[in-house]
Parts: sequence; structure tokens; C-alpha cells
Amino acid sequence: MIARRDFYNRNAVQVAKELLGCFLVREYKGKITRAMIMETEAYRGEYDLASHASKGKTARTEIMYGVPGHAYIYMIYGMYFMLNVVTEEKDFPAAVLVRGIKILEPGSRSKVKIGGPGKLTRHLHINKALNGHDLAMGRKLWIERPRNKKRLKISKSPRVGIDYARHCKEWKWNFKIEHETGEILA
Repeated sequence: MIARRDFYNRNAVQVAKELLGCFLVREYKGKITRAMIMETEAYRGEYDLASHASKGKTARTEIMYGVPGHAYIYMIYGMYFMLNVVTEEKDFPAAVLVRGIKILEPGSRSKVKIGGPGKLTRHLHINKALNGHDLAMGRKLWIERPRNKKRLKISKSPRVGIDYARHCKEWKWNFKIEHETGEILA
């Protein structure tokens, strides 16, 4: 079931937790890849010094202030794209960074874990061309909620790589699946 607009139109911290166990789906050159979301991070409001929106609305952050359920994609270090999901109400800047996924390779029972937001976007061919893409449309790139979501053991910790964010660096807005019970079905 494709996650609809109301799924994203909620507090970024809540959405970050609930994205765990959902499937990030990428349609690329006629091939569809489904990857379970294993790690996320929330960024919320202009008061969050780790958020790009902490400096206000700019050409770069305009999408964060837009309609929830759109992709906010930017490049870091001149080589890695970061995939974020815009959350909350229009005009309030909030997003969830997808940091880790698990892919079941076609024709195989083995699962490939991909940690690191730059690695997962490279693997799924996600780049700046998808910046602003509507994830609720169910084409090119979207998120599916599982039909049967099993129990997940989730850990929370401070966000990664934001030492510059003063007191905000301590907020435990990084969420990760530590263990899953049973299969999660797409």
C-alpha cells in the first residue's frame, strides 16, 4: 500500500519512527527495486540547528517548506545525494533523512544491508533529478507501507555527523531497526 499524503503530514519524529519497516521503492529503467527502510533521522523546524532550515527559507530548502510527501534531495561532499522525505504541514520545514536500507536481491534469499545515505541513493539511482518528486504518486520513487508489519526492536540515538548543531546534536532523533521478528511483507 503506497503511503499517502496524510502519512507524511505529521510530526517528523513520529514519521521517522514509522518509516522503519516500510519499503522504499525505486522504478528505474523498467526495473523495480524494493528496499526495507532500516534507519532514519528527523529534522524539524528552523529552531533545529542541524536542519538546513535553521537559516530560514532559501532556494535549497524551499521544498522542506512545501507539501508533505515530497522528496528533498541534496548533494554533500560533491558526490553523495541524500534522500529526505518532507513531513508536517506546508510552511513548516521538516523532513526525515533515509540513512539505511535492506534489499532482497531478485532471485536470491540473501538480503543486502546498505548503511549510509549516500550509498543507498547510489545503489537505487536516486539523484537531484528527483528533488521535489511527489512520493505519494506511486511512480519512479515511492514508499509502501507493509501489509503485515511485524514487531521491530528500534533503537534511538543522537543524529550522525552534526557536531556543529550545539544543543541540538544531543537530540535522539536517529532511529534504527535493531531486530525484526518474522517477515515483513510488501
